[in-house]
Amino acid sequence: YLANSFYNKGLSVPNVYAVSDDGLRYLQKDLGSQSLFDAIADGRSKGGHYSEDEKELLRRTISQLPQLQVVGAENLDFSKCYPQPQMDEMNVMFDLNYFKYCFLKTTGIDFHELRLEEDFRWFANDLMDGTHDTFLYRDFQARNVMLDSNGMPYFIDFQGGRKGPLEYDLASFLWQASAHYSKELREELIGVYLTSLKNYRNVNEAEFRNRLNKFVLFRTLQVLGAYGFRGYFEKKKHFIDSIPPAI
Repeated sequence: YLANSFYNKGLSVPNVYAVSDDGLRYLQKDLGSQSLFDAIADGRSKGGHYSEDEKELLRRTISQLPQLQVVGAENLDFSKCYPQPQMDEMNVMFDLNYFKYCFLKTTGIDFHELRLEEDFRWFANDLMDGTHDTFLYRDFQARNVMLDSNGMPYFIDFQGGRKGPLEYDLASFLWQASAHYSKELREELIGVYLTSLKNYRNVNEAEFRNRLNKFVLFRTLQVLGAYGFRGYFEKKKHFIDSIPPAI
């Protein structure tokens, strides 16, 4: 449903050619084998020293995100989103408690649990304050962007999307721990994003950046929870190694 809706609006997603009557099989456009993650591997391996060509791929990708979020949400039936139609305070509390139980408690750091719970509830309320009428990709990262033969980005793996705040996806992408984006590159890409977003709605930049910082903190706590579970509990080395850069 999401792919068809986005494609019919002219967004850069793979075309679904056919679906079986029982809904269990489908034919979809093959976008090749090069992801943005692979295309910028050299800069990532150099600790975030990206070439101009790699930066241009990042600019192209970020500039298309507002269109997917704003235009993609127009006339979208969010009740089709799975497992939930929109991000709410319960979602936020789930992720914050994921951090508490799967990461924080494993460290042995002493903390006041009731006060932390109060902070979590305040934080969840603050993050969800206001009306959100845009599409939240939820897993917007370089691995989920495919590049065609001309280096143009196409988006995949948006099946966990729902109605939600704009800032979440930008925080997810630019503060991906393993990407090693420099502060200067992040600032440039935030500027690219805001310039593009202004084509679709009025933006108070100071207010947006303030909210973005909060979502960066939230996303980082969420990621540490995931790394703690995958690393400390499931003993997967990749996730254990990802904890220091996330911190």
